[in-house]
Amino acid sequence: MNQKKKDSKLFAEFPPVSTEQWEAQIHKDLKGADYARKLIWRTPEGFEVKPYYRREDLKDLDHLDTYPGDFPYTRGNAEKKNEWRIRQEVQVDSIEDANKKALDILMKGIDSVGFVFKEDYHPTTGEIEALLENIYAEAIEMNFIHGDSHKIIAIVEELAKKYNRKLENIYGSVAYDPIGDLVKHGNFNPSEEKVMDSAKNMITATELLPNFDAITVHADLFKNAGATIVQELAYGLAIGAEYITKLTEKGLTVDEIAPKIRFNMATGPVYFMEIAKHRAAKTLWANIVNAYGPSNADHTRMTIHSTNASWNKTLYDPYVNMLRTQTESMSMAIGGVNSITVMPFDKVFNQPGEFSERIARNQQILLKEEAYFDKVADVGAGSYYIENLTQSILENAWDIFMQIQDQGGFIEAFRKGFVQKHIKEAANKHDMAIATRKEILLGTNQYPSYTEKKETEIPAEVFEADQMTGENTEAEPLTTYRGAQAFELMRYHTDQYSAKAKRPSAFMLTYGNLAMRRARSQFSGNFFACAGYEIIDNNGFESVQAGVEAAKNAKADIVVLCSSDDAYPEIGPAAYDALKNDAIVVVAGYPKDSIDALKEKGIKHFIHMKSNVLETLYQFQRELGIE
Repeated sequence: MNQKKKDSKLFAEFPPVSTEQWEAQIHKDLKGADYARKLIWRTPEGFEVKPYYRREDLKDLDHLDTYPGDFPYTRGNAEKKNEWRIRQEVQVDSIEDANKKALDILMKGIDSVGFVFKEDYHPTTGEIEALLENIYAEAIEMNFIHGDSHKIIAIVEELAKKYNRKLENIYGSVAYDPIGDLVKHGNFNPSEEKVMDSAKNMITATELLPNFDAITVHADLFKNAGATIVQELAYGLAIGAEYITKLTEKGLTVDEIAPKIRFNMATGPVYFMEIAKHRAAKTLWANIVNAYGPSNADHTRMTIHSTNASWNKTLYDPYVNMLRTQTESMSMAIGGVNSITVMPFDKVFNQPGEFSERIARNQQILLKEEAYFDKVADVGAGSYYIENLTQSILENAWDIFMQIQDQGGFIEAFRKGFVQKHIKEAANKHDMAIATRKEILLGTNQYPSYTEKKETEIPAEVFEADQMTGENTEAEPLTTYRGAQAFELMRYHTDQYSAKAKRPSAFMLTYGNLAMRRARSQFSGNFFACAGYEIIDNNGFESVQAGVEAAKNAKADIVVLCSSDDAYPEIGPAAYDALKNDAIVVVAGYPKDSIDALKEKGIKHFIHMKSNVLETLYQFQRELGIE
């Protein structure tokens, strides 16, 4: 029997199953439960995600008719492979030290360097020449963050000519973004008219450097302020469109402007959504630029540099940040970005050292050399789920983009507070989800390390939001922060208190039903460990009195009753009366049938799955006298 007949026989044994049959089986398994409530995911981005997708869900997706390298570039900018540059930032405090570091990391897998200067740095030709000494400019990408961008461009061109480099082989960028300055500082410096003139001059200055980008749109600001994925994308695209509009009004053409714009985007933890975001970004930008009538479709390609969002990174249990940055980097690579910076796991609270920077580099190298993510042009192509997420993000981001245009463009929308209002709403939802543990920051608001302590002094800015204001602001600046900061500050207060006094302890008084007492003691231990308290767990006591005596002997500050709901009416009052003068008594769970009676007996603390963990723990901090 030939192979074709074998395959026919095999598939005949597995007849096709229709969507109707799948749905009927699902409804049967749900046993009357609400299908939409149980299985439909309502994303923070404002659209619904089904529990499964089938081939029929692809029939209305237009981008499936294109190939990699074809407009609108949903499937990638290149026809073959998925090459991206591995980038690392180098802080330039000393020209000599920065040069040594750049040379070192270029021998360890990096092919893109981001030189980070001080904001007001004005370089000389000699300084940039010394910074780039022994670096072959045609072999790498050179990015310059902060400093006098216009002067840097002139020096790069001057040095390229001096060393006889081909100007078309000089790749890189400056981070000039006056609209981003409006977002961060609340004003233009010195004025909108002058910064747009500067932006025009920047593009003109790079005329002989076709692969050197003059403007960088910092869409990552929105993600790190708590924006949703579609908001980050829509606002970033709106800034890009604003540059094209303002600069065409000043006499430049879209063919001159669009290829000189790159986008910095931040990638968060929602793996498949972030893959889809980058695919949708390329599609939308191609169509936006196309609307301005470019002479060449190549000019509609989007250049994306992506890094990890700082928003979800943590101070406590920081090695978890490595897991976060790894999956996020996979999202970037599969999404088809042009370059990636992996954030060192300790960057949010420390100056990264050799170890954390090495790990960050190797995370990308693994994706290329061992996972082969760079070998296929569009890794996510054909996935029913990713293709539909791409379409949903595309549609929802476009809707927000058009709302911005209705406001008169991004600058006017920001001046009116439209952008800030919607980002605050999204950030508040994020914050509440973290406080109630609907959104998990592993090691911070769930499953914390019981033994981790931060008793040495940590700079205050680690716990503070970053709102930079300028003089004579014309708009409210955006505030960037990390979602974990409120939990971290609370736990840090416990650690600082415990450096001078006894660390507060939470004692699990476990009694009765084995399954319930174990489940509730584990829940409660995780709950109170989020505040940095010592957790005293127990297998179970023969009597409530035995548990009370053990709690007193342990000199516990908090005693948590861990049992079944039907046992609480009996054991709750007895334990409370015996312990009320020695400790704070807490009931694990919410026994609705007896809760009023328990409250009448004096018990006022109940912790359960619907608790606002952050608010509740701050209440305990106050009762324990921890400021």
